[in-house]
Amino acid sequence: MKKAKLFLLAIPLILMACSDPVQSTKQPESPEPPANKLRIGLVMKTLTNPFFIEMEKGARKAETQLGISLIVKTAAQETSFEQQVIIMNDLIQNKLVDAIVVAPADAYHLVNSIKNAQVAGIPVVNIDAQIDRQALKEARLKNVPFISVDNEMGGYLSAKTLIADVDKPIKVAILEGIRAAKNANARKSGALRAFSEKPLVEVVASESANWKIDEAYNVTKAMFTKHPDISLIFAANDMMAIGAIKFLEDTGKVKVKVSGFDALPEVGRALESGVLVATIDQQAAEQGYQGVLYAFRMLKGELLPEETILNVKLIKGSAAIQ
Repeated sequence: MKKAKLFLLAIPLILMACSDPVQSTKQPESPEPPANKLRIGLVMKTLTNPFFIEMEKGARKAETQLGISLIVKTAAQETSFEQQVIIMNDLIQNKLVDAIVVAPADAYHLVNSIKNAQVAGIPVVNIDAQIDRQALKEARLKNVPFISVDNEMGGYLSAKTLIADVDKPIKVAILEGIRAAKNANARKSGALRAFSEKPLVEVVASESANWKIDEAYNVTKAMFTKHPDISLIFAANDMMAIGAIKFLEDTGKVKVKVSGFDALPEVGRALESGVLVATIDQQAAEQGYQGVLYAFRMLKGELLPEETILNVKLIKGSAAIQ
């Protein structure tokens, strides 16, 4: 009981950190790198999500090891599609970088920016969420390496753990990520595959909360208004899981369980208390590290694999996240 209260106290702090994107995404000006240093840009969705803070840590590790200068840029929110385009185009047009590593907000908005980069002789590495391969093909773009994890498998493992003990008919809900993002769709697909394997499970609601805590809170509230007997929730990332759990705690729905995706340190107490049944470690730091390493290798003239898939790791409730 004490652990559950501790988690409840922690939630408002996370909500404050993620509801003020202007303050959260302020970054110090990057010092001018020495003229002889390669400059690699890391363009991410936002820094309001701890996942991307970990990604930057991995990229910084590569920066130190490779002796390059890393220039980190982020949009205000994970749905700031056009802002990401502006950031990319600024890096390209003003010749601020020699290569770019990008974790795109969705699968389509950055295709033209990548084309502009390649025309300018700037290689691009795609990490985390995949740029649509057909869109790249139609734009006649080649050699855009992609580094991520098997999101479908991660969604499957998280959802499968959520329903492992189901022995009677039960209703479940899904909190989806941005629907234009391939990783969001893959995680939902994996969860649906797991649910389909158990006939007792009925999916009664599936709505997008755009990866956000506050939206997840409101979407979960709406779901329970329509389906008050929901017993389990699969959240396609831990930020949305946090929002759902906050709603459940506020309304005293202590028997409803949740599973998530990302293995953020912020959900550690929820795992310990048992309200969060599972989450998925998708190696954010390693994605950042490998992305910068690939960009460096491309600048050295190497031809790299079109797709590199890192392992996901299932973390069950009561397991500690460092």
